[in-house]
Amino acid sequence: MTKKQALKLFQDRNVRVVWDDETEEWYFSVVDVVGVLTDSVDPGAYWRKLKQRLKVEGNETVTNCHALKMQAADGKMRLTDVATTDQMFRLIQSIPSPKAEPFKVWMAQVAAQRLDQLQDPELSIEQAVADYRRLGYSENWINQRLKSIEVRKLLTDEWKRGGVAGQQYASLTDIITQTWSGRTTREYKKLKGLQKESLRDNMTNVELLLNSLAEASATEISKTENPKGYMAHARVAKRGGGVAKAARTQLEAQLGHTVVTSLNARDYLKEIEEK
Repeated sequence: MTKKQALKLFQDRNVRVVWDDETEEWYFSVVDVVGVLTDSVDPGAYWRKLKQRLKVEGNETVTNCHALKMQAADGKMRLTDVATTDQMFRLIQSIPSPKAEPFKVWMAQVAAQRLDQLQDPELSIEQAVADYRRLGYSENWINQRLKSIEVRKLLTDEWKRGGVAGQQYASLTDIITQTWSGRTTREYKKLKGLQKESLRDNMTNVELLLNSLAEASATEISKTENPKGYMAHARVAKRGGGVAKAARTQLEAQLGHTVVTSLNARDYLKEIEEK
C-alpha cells in the first residue's frame, strides 16, 4: 500500500485519513470519527465497546476493518482502526448522533475531491498550496517546494526510463542526499528530530534549493549519458549530488556557518511568525 497521510477538518475537528494510491481509497480513523459524532471524552473506549457489540451481532463491516499506523497526538506513529468510506458509512448507522448526516455529506465531498484531483493534477497542486498556506509556510517556500516536486518527478522519470525500480529509488535518493549534505536521509531526519514526516517539508529555503540542484543535476547528466541499470544511475546520482555539494561549500564559506540545519517545520514556521 502506497499511503499518504493527511488531516481533514470537519467543523473544526481533526480527522486523520490515509489515501491509498493502489486501491484509490480513503481510510478514516474510526476513533476520530467516533469522537466527532459523539463528543465523547474517551472516544477510544466508546469505539471499543461499540466494536465488541457489533462483533457479537456478526457485523461484517467491523470484521473487515483493519489497523494502520497513524500519527497520534504525541507525534508518535500508533496503530489505529481505520475504515474505508463505504465501511464508515455503515458504521455511522450504529452511532446515534445529530451530526451523522452532515458528516456523511462531508465524507462524500472528501472522496469526490480526491477523485477530481486524480483526473486533474492541477487540483492536487492547488490543494497542496492551500494546505501549506494553512500550515503557515511562506509563499516563497511554497513556490520552491512545488518546484522541487516537479524536479523530483523528472528525476524519477529518468530512473524509470533507465531500468531503476522499487527500493532502488530510496537508495539513489540516499546517495544524492548524502553527497551534497554529508548525511544520509535517515541521519538528516534524525538531525531535524523527524520520524515519519517528510524531510523536504522540513527543509529551509536554502536546503530545498540545494536538494533540487542536486536532483536536477542528476537528471540532466542522465539525459545526456543515458545510463542503464542501478549501478550506472548510482554514479550519476553521486555526480549530481557533487554539483550541489560544491555550491553548498561556496555558500558556507561566504556565510561562515553550515546551511544543513536542525531546523524543522515547527522551528522554521515559528521563526517566520516571529519575524
